[in-house]
Amino acid sequence: MSGDAADARTEGLESAPRRSQRGPLLALGVVALLLVGFAVGFLAQLPLRDDAPAHPALDSVDVGFAQDMTVHHNQAIEMATVALGSATDPLVRNLAYDILTTQQNQVGQMQGWLALWDAPPLPTGGYMGWMSDGSGHGGHGMADMSTNAGSGDGTVAAMPGMATAQDMTNLRAATGPAADVLFLQLMLRHHQGGLPMMEYGAMHASSAVVRQLAQTMVDTQQSESQLMTQMLTEKGAAPI
Repeated sequence: MSGDAADARTEGLESAPRRSQRGPLLALGVVALLLVGFAVGFLAQLPLRDDAPAHPALDSVDVGFAQDMTVHHNQAIEMATVALGSATDPLVRNLAYDILTTQQNQVGQMQGWLALWDAPPLPTGGYMGWMSDGSGHGGHGMADMSTNAGSGDGTVAAMPGMATAQDMTNLRAATGPAADVLFLQLMLRHHQGGLPMMEYGAMHASSAVVRQLAQTMVDTQQSESQLMTQMLTEKGAAPI
């Protein structure tokens, strides 16, 4: 065996473990982000323990936003994780990584609040009832917005923009440039569907930290939506 061949074989053997370690390392990173976000969310609300009322009501905008947006974010995290493994365009992979890490951290913050408020971590009834508060701010409840969601089994697709089970199956099966396009299409629709929830939370939540996080989501996802629209155009594809 020549020296060059031996070096190439050695390099291949060394790179294989690195590739195999990428998945576990990514998983550890996601868990770390969740824990950091949880700590940030919990600590940010600690001063409220001395205030009255300390906890938002279970049917409040604050609780409903944190619960529903956790569900909404979790699917975006799942889609981004798939894209990290299947996307061929480095720019798409970079975007998927940014979405995964940002939204995982935000989920941690929201779960920290819910734990402090003694509220369930996820919705126990229907989605988005907190957006119809009877004070003139409503009109954006589940009955009004569900038509924007993807068609499906009526569970995962219950909130606007969320992918159906079939959408997720298609995303996992996609390869090559088609995987890039489908991820961008599904994530763009996901961002657009969640935007009214974020805007409502930014305007009507009683806790300043909830309003601030919701507005941060609005700003970030509007920027990402513009980027994804541009990327789809460059790939000769259209939003769905």
